[in-house]
Amino acid sequence: MSYLVLARKWRPKAFSELVGQEHVVRAISNALDSGRVHHAFLFTGTRGVGKTTIARLLAKALNCDSGVSAQPCGTCSACREIDEGRFVDLIEVDAASRTKVEDTRELLENVQYAPSRGRYKVYLIDEVHMLSGHSFNAFLKTLEEPPPHVKFLLATTDPQKLPITVVSRCLQFHLKRLPIGQITDRLSHILGAEGVSTEPAALPLIARAADGSLRDALSLLDQALVFGGGRVGEADVRSMLGTIDRTHVARLVESVAAGDATAMLETIHSLDDQAPDYDQVLVELSSLLQRIALEQVVAGSATESGHDPEVVARLAGKLAADEIQLYYQMAILGRRDLGLAPDPRTGFEMTMLRLLAFRPVAPGGEPTKAAAPTTSITSPPSRPAPVRAVPNPGASAVAPPVGANAGGLPLSGEAWIALVASLGLTGGAQQLAANCTWSGVSGSTLLLRLDTGKEGLHTAQMEERLQSALQQRFGAMVRLSIEHRVGGEVAASDTPAQREAEAQAARLAQAQAALSADPNVIGLGRRFGAKVVTETVKPNH
Repeated sequence: MSYLVLARKWRPKAFSELVGQEHVVRAISNALDSGRVHHAFLFTGTRGVGKTTIARLLAKALNCDSGVSAQPCGTCSACREIDEGRFVDLIEVDAASRTKVEDTRELLENVQYAPSRGRYKVYLIDEVHMLSGHSFNAFLKTLEEPPPHVKFLLATTDPQKLPITVVSRCLQFHLKRLPIGQITDRLSHILGAEGVSTEPAALPLIARAADGSLRDALSLLDQALVFGGGRVGEADVRSMLGTIDRTHVARLVESVAAGDATAMLETIHSLDDQAPDYDQVLVELSSLLQRIALEQVVAGSATESGHDPEVVARLAGKLAADEIQLYYQMAILGRRDLGLAPDPRTGFEMTMLRLLAFRPVAPGGEPTKAAAPTTSITSPPSRPAPVRAVPNPGASAVAPPVGANAGGLPLSGEAWIALVASLGLTGGAQQLAANCTWSGVSGSTLLLRLDTGKEGLHTAQMEERLQSALQQRFGAMVRLSIEHRVGGEVAASDTPAQREAEAQAARLAQAQAALSADPNVIGLGRRFGAKVVTETVKPNH
């Protein structure tokens, strides 16, 4: 006896059996019950979410012997034939294999004829975006004004490729990706009906791997049943999918929280024995960090995930919120860099070493402490905690400006002007620095005064960027203090911007003089009366 795969065996036979597409079912049911059924429907969405299934159910509702309604009987000959795929008036077309305009014309030649068996002749065109441009053109008129006995049901995974002229002639319904919880519940229901034993932790793994597609989930469930010899176990599913035991990821985070590089490398070595996909390991690491961050904001939220709530709660008490945010960013960026590494394990190890090397520190130099989990989001501090400075390989090659103190901070206006030119600032931060004069140095604080009329340049964001550039050059303890000139005070030519303006004016005057003395220009003036338009002269450097 042939085996019927779960995806076909458990295909919904009624709208009430559909999973996760309530918005589509409601609209179609109302249309059927009220008699306001459009002649063309367009179903869009990713693979395996029910596009073709809903189209077949709609065809059944239109042709049921008991009448048009949202609850077809399911027992009449028309309903049974549609379920079995042999109803003569349901014409299913795979557009991917019939892309030519000749195929479309041949299909439309039969549209004018009345249905042979049912109430309506229903054309179900799957992957309709695969039709050629000429095919769409041949199809448009019939799609807009079909005979009263014809309904068109179009399905596609890529609606962006459809001509707007086709979309505008249809009622469009977008089918959503199914959440992990709904897929898990459906798998559990099916296994219960099939009498198959399963471990509860195995089904969320399959649901997550299905990526929103119930059909993919059922195909994976079929594979898991074969792999596990008729039983669905967590270890078998992990081995089949290539996923890892989450205890390894938890141990990695534990070692990072403790700053224990030895324990971290031992865990990676143990993990490597399983030949894991290191990109998937970073996905699991990011997922755990995200759950820890949620636990710190709303205690108990980890119970909604597949992670052990006790582990999440324990790690939430060991790590500070800013550490979690930094580690999460490093983990997701590590995925991007993994393909550039000499090999995946090397790339993964370097990502984990970054988590150890870069840790937020309090102003006193001590690592930040984890905050106790709360039930509400608290306001962040007015200024972020500084980050431990990382040695800049290029910084040592740049000599401090003339007139700088032992720590490198400028001790004169000339030294400040030279420093601004070497910081490599851009945008608003560069404009802010260029319009400040050196005022002094107090300990590790650089004192500046903003030029009159330039107050609009001084924002918290630009000051923070300027201070960050100074910290990268001189160390994390460097601070910045900017005061504004008092009203009426006249500034001297002592800002980098004013100095650059003076140099620019000098270069312009030199260029104008050189042009006026040029023999060719003089000759043109004498012969044709030409004059130099000085406003258009620009220096070439």
